Amino acid sequence: MTTSSTAPIKPAPLTAPVPSAVHDSGADTAPCAIVVASCTTFGSTLVVHLAGEIDHYSAIPLRTLLASAADGGCTGLVLDTSQVTFCDSGFLAVLDWWPRRGRRLRLANRSRAVQHLMDTACPAGRRTAHADASKATATS
Repeated sequence: MTTSSTAPIKPAPLTAPVPSAVHDSGADTAPCAIVVASCTTFGSTLVVHLAGEIDHYSAIPLRTLLASAADGGCTGLVLDTSQVTFCDSGFLAVLDWWPRRGRRLRLANRSRAVQHLMDTACPAGRRTAHADASKATATS
């Protein structure tokens, strides 16, 4: 028995065709961007002026810069954050990393965004207790 057909043999599509996606333009999907406006050393202290937005991804170049400075012998860090418009836990992770091994950190000219993050991450009671513990350790 022979059957014949004139229809071409084509495999069925493995997935249904995906309609083109329409993106809502109401949300900002652009990645954050941090700019190192200037970077200077005074002795063993690194002074960095930051501008822009700091999140987990944009903090990577800043973390690399600070790691290089630490490897180069910098023990002090002053971050001028007056031009930072947004920051989140990615910035906190960088700040948490620097003081290890006795390095000093100072945030100068805190922008509203940085001050808000600091207030949220470290409430006033904890800051006072931390400062008192630091003083006690320094005088012992």
